[in-house]
Amino acid sequence: MTGNDSNWFSTLLEWFKNPETLLLALGKWVLLGVALIVFIESGVLFPVLPGDSLVFSAGLLHSQLGLNLWVLILTIVACAMAGSQVGYWIGEKFGRKLFSDDARFLKNEHLVKSENFFAHYGGRSLVMGRFVPFVRTFVPIAAGIAGYNRTKFALWNLVGALLWGGGLTLIGSALGGIPFIHDNLSAIIFLIVFVSVLPMFVEYFLHKRRAKQASTPGA
Repeated sequence: MTGNDSNWFSTLLEWFKNPETLLLALGKWVLLGVALIVFIESGVLFPVLPGDSLVFSAGLLHSQLGLNLWVLILTIVACAMAGSQVGYWIGEKFGRKLFSDDARFLKNEHLVKSENFFAHYGGRSLVMGRFVPFVRTFVPIAAGIAGYNRTKFALWNLVGALLWGGGLTLIGSALGGIPFIHDNLSAIIFLIVFVSVLPMFVEYFLHKRRAKQASTPGA
């Protein structure tokens, strides 16, 4: 790796660890940058962008960035919905053709997990999956592959985009005046994601428990 490549990679890692740096680096293009990242990560085949932390941080710093809060929320929600709709279309149009076992990002493994997630939770997966990296990107594609009803998809997509995009942005804005939040942003984001997916894990373990009880003789 050359010096320039190393510097570029270090900068990219810093953006993932500290999305505030990325937002400030975007300058006057910050709203466009946030919109593009949310759109891509919501279903357009590239799942490793800093989605949750970026949306939260954008709400946290919206005044410093010169952004109107409601314009920011509307932009994030609209781009989240649009990205998932594109993901649905990709799944419906191309199926599994874009995925392979040895791909760097579009691995069959990720798609299969998302398909199983969608098969188990149906339309709810479009809401719960919003808060889970990788799942957020691939569940709309899995829905398209499965031929899920388009109207139902659009409705669940709207609910998920509102709760994820609007919710995280509002939480970030509400907590923006607390220095502790700025100093522990990574831990706060992890906590948000953990709380978001906790119901999914609870339901999973309850499902396993019921299945085990049902298979026990005399149950």
